[in-house]
Amino acid sequence: MKTALIHDHLAQDGGAEKVLQVLADMFKEAPIYTLLYEKKNIDRYAGRRVEASIIQKLPGGVKHYQWYLFFMPIAVEFFDLGAYDLVISDTSSFAKGVITKPDCVHICYCHTPTRYLWSDTHEYLNELKYNKWFKKIISLLLSKIRLWDYAAADRVDFFIANSLTVQKRIAKYYRRESVVIYPPVETEKFSIMPAAEFAGREKYFLAGCRLAPYKRIDLVIEAFKALGGEFKLKIFGDGVDMKRLQQLAGGASNIEFLGRITDEEKAVLYRGAEAFINPQEEDFGITAVESMASGRPVIAYRKGGATETVVEGKTGSFFDVQTVEALSRVIKDFKSDSYNPEEIRTWANRFSVENFKRQMNEFIAAHR
Repeated sequence: MKTALIHDHLAQDGGAEKVLQVLADMFKEAPIYTLLYEKKNIDRYAGRRVEASIIQKLPGGVKHYQWYLFFMPIAVEFFDLGAYDLVISDTSSFAKGVITKPDCVHICYCHTPTRYLWSDTHEYLNELKYNKWFKKIISLLLSKIRLWDYAAADRVDFFIANSLTVQKRIAKYYRRESVVIYPPVETEKFSIMPAAEFAGREKYFLAGCRLAPYKRIDLVIEAFKALGGEFKLKIFGDGVDMKRLQQLAGGASNIEFLGRITDEEKAVLYRGAEAFINPQEEDFGITAVESMASGRPVIAYRKGGATETVVEGKTGSFFDVQTVEALSRVIKDFKSDSYNPEEIRTWANRFSVENFKRQMNEFIAAHR
C-alpha cells in the first residue's frame, strides 16, 4: 500500500511534529508533504523525500509564513497525491484539505480544528497589533477560510482525535465522528530520580513550553512573585512571549529562566522538580505526561487534555480558575511526598510511543 504523510508546516518543533516523527518511523518509505519547512527541522528526515509547497520559494515564505495565511488552502490543494493508496494528514489547520483520488483512504490525525477559525477566533483577532479597520478585513477573510476549512474536513475519510477534548471540537465544528488515539510520548527517555538523590536536591517547581501568551506562563510567574522566596520556580523554553515574561518577573530572585534546553537537560529538570505546573488549556499536553514519566506530579488547570492525563490525588492536583490566588493556594498546600513516583510513571506509560503505534496500526488495518 503506497502511503504519503502530510503535515501543516515544519517551521517549529512542537507536539504535532513529534507525532509526525513517529508516523515517519512507522511508514519509512512514505514521502512527507508540507507547506514549508526550516532546514533544521527536516535534518532528522535525511534521505527522506520531503515535498514543500510553492510557499517555500516565495519571499519570506519560511521566516514569515504567516504572510501567506490566505494562500495556504490553495497551496495544499496543489499537492498531487494521485499515486497513493493511503494518505495520513497530521494537522491542526490546512493539511486535511489535500485532494485525494476516489479509492485512496485519507486518515486525518487531528490535533484540533483550526483554533483561529473556530474556538479562538475572537482572541486571535484581539491579539493582532493592527487597527480595528484592518482587523475587520482580516475577519472577513477568516470567514472565507472557515468555509474552506469546513469543506476540507468533509474530504477526510476517517478522523482520529488526539484527545476527548478535541473529539468534542471535531463533532461541534466539523459534524464528524472520530476516535481518540492519544499522541505518542517518549516515556522511555525519562526516569525517576533515586530517593536519596531526590532528598538532597534543590527544591523547585518547574514550568516550560514554547513561550506564547496562551500558554499562561504569566499566571505562574505572578503566583510565584506572590508566594515569595521560599517557593522557587524554573522556566524552560523560548518564544515570542519571552521578553514580556522576563519583564513581568522583574528580577524576582525565586524565578529563573533557563531558555532553550536540550532533551537531556529537560529530563534532569523533570526528575528533580516538586511538581510540573501546567497553567493553560491544552488539546493534550505532552509536557505534563513527560513529567509523570519522570515520576513527578503535575499541578494543572482543570480543563482540556490535562483532565484526561492527570489523575487527581494520584498523579497530580488541579486548580479550577486561572487566577493568581487559585494557583498560589494549590502550590502553597502542595505536598510532593504524598505521591508515589512509581505509580505516576506507570500511569504515564499508557501514553507511550509503542501504544500509539499499536493503536494506529490497528485503526489503519480496520479502515484501509
